[in-house]
Amino acid sequence: MRDLLLGYGLFAMYYVLVVNSIYLLITIFSHLNISSIMKRSRFTRYQSLAGSERVPPVSILVPAYNEELTIIENVRSLLALHYPQYEVIVINDGSKDETLQVLIREFGLIRQPHARIRNVVHSSPVNGIYHNPQYPQLYVIDKENGGKADSLNAGINLSHYPLIASIDADSLLEKDALIRMAQVYMENPEETVAIGGNVRIANGCLIEDGIVKEVKLPDKLLPMFQTIEYMKAFLGGRIGWSSINGLIIVSGAFGLFRKDCVIKVGGYREGYPGEDMNIIIKLHKYMLENKQKYRVAFCPDAVCWTQAPDTFRILSSQRKRWGRGNLKNMLEYRHMLFNPKYKVMGLLTMPYNVLFETLNPYFKLTGLLALMGYSWMDMTHAHIVLVFMAINLLFGYMLTVSAILLEERAFRRYPKMSDLAKLLGYGFLMFFGYYQLGAIWRLLGHIEFFRKNNTWGVMTRQSWKVETRQS
Repeated sequence: MRDLLLGYGLFAMYYVLVVNSIYLLITIFSHLNISSIMKRSRFTRYQSLAGSERVPPVSILVPAYNEELTIIENVRSLLALHYPQYEVIVINDGSKDETLQVLIREFGLIRQPHARIRNVVHSSPVNGIYHNPQYPQLYVIDKENGGKADSLNAGINLSHYPLIASIDADSLLEKDALIRMAQVYMENPEETVAIGGNVRIANGCLIEDGIVKEVKLPDKLLPMFQTIEYMKAFLGGRIGWSSINGLIIVSGAFGLFRKDCVIKVGGYREGYPGEDMNIIIKLHKYMLENKQKYRVAFCPDAVCWTQAPDTFRILSSQRKRWGRGNLKNMLEYRHMLFNPKYKVMGLLTMPYNVLFETLNPYFKLTGLLALMGYSWMDMTHAHIVLVFMAINLLFGYMLTVSAILLEERAFRRYPKMSDLAKLLGYGFLMFFGYYQLGAIWRLLGHIEFFRKNNTWGVMTRQSWKVETRQS
């Protein structure tokens, strides 16, 4: 029994080492590509580009369900973007609170009885479309509840422009975020089908009129952990994956898409979480099967600020939902695994995601339990367990430090030495409980999936004004 426990425990530890090694390779790609990103950001004249007629118009889609506390600041930030031609389409997804009413009051919206909405992709029935000529860029769709993917489809049906951008209702875009995304698109419009933006945690920041006036690190533990987690995922991971055209997800919080391509793949998939990953996999699949040149890009200097859950209850609900979405997508597209037809997606991205994301909680938790059981049965070899755990901890922490260095090298949103020390300190603390909790939550999400639980889960918003006072 001891040999079995030790063997499995060591296998799990080597598994984690392999995971971290692959992630280190992706991080190296990120570091290699950050220089070109910095040059583009430094030498592109975004102000002149924002007034150019060459910039393609964009329809911004904002799904909203029970968002009365954040929706006004969100819309204000979108209406203040530096972009020549765009529209904002808020989709009220059958909210049970005052989301629709606060929008009508704030912007003087009037129901448009003769407004027409096309049915190019499927969505739930629309109850009404609201507009005010004084805010010509703003439209509000009121529809029956159908979920986030269904809301995005409804927005596509009303949209008037060839590019669509999706943004969460609890998020705020920086004024130049959309024009930075457009600049990436304009570098290669024939091949670019989607672009992901950089999502940052707004908890603790000073926010006025829908604009982040002063960037600060969160005061609370969980948002602080998520700040580092997002930094590691977006800067350390997605820059690298996009450099080899292997990006498997564009965050639902902020992404830009070619509308014609989204329509060709049938729009967003309804019925379960993970629509942001699903639409990217479908785009990869469609383009590869039709032998078309394409790219899914990432723009780290196009920044979207979002509220992070600050309680264990809400965070666990979010992570279980992510776990359900990931598992559903991997099962549905399992035929792409190790299939040369799908190139980088089939041979690298999908296998990596299954082996080191979907299955990660199983190996991580069971391996830890096996090593603990072995040590408990034969304490004379406990030092072996401690050495392996120390190696994995230091390796994982090195990846965290690498992501923080990317942030400092390229963007320096947190310029104070005290901020850097805080990031490094909390980045180390995350290995003692937070990552283990994340694995448990993903495992519970898988259990919910097999129980056919497709609900969105608990998500309580806070007013941006409250966040401003706290900061």
